[in-house]
Amino acid sequence: MEKELDAILLDATKRLLAAPMSCKEAKAAANAYLKSRGTPKEKAQLAAYIKELGEDITGIDDLVAFAGSSYAEKEFGKEGAKAFLAHAKALKESGARYCDCPACTAAKDILDLKKELLK
Repeated sequence: MEKELDAILLDATKRLLAAPMSCKEAKAAANAYLKSRGTPKEKAQLAAYIKELGEDITGIDDLVAFAGSSYAEKEFGKEGAKAFLAHAKALKESGARYCDCPACTAAKDILDLKKELLK
């Protein structure tokens, strides 16, 4: 793996691990990948990590649905949920395909390089 690609992967992985909204499965896959670096299991762990990220990244329609849910109102309060929904709708209108939280942004950065990373 070329150095620049590896640096992007490591940076995005660190951001994903630092994001409080990253799910435990994504964090476990990230840590398993990091632990495997430099071993014969690295390629398989990277593939598993990328697969997990593909399952975990929040699509824009799911984000809009969540932002408009009663759960979002419980989490963020009425005004917070209203602002969150407006943000999610604006994001969708701008053409975004995914959530823009730090966890999803890091996942997208890795998924955008999937082809290069897995060759």
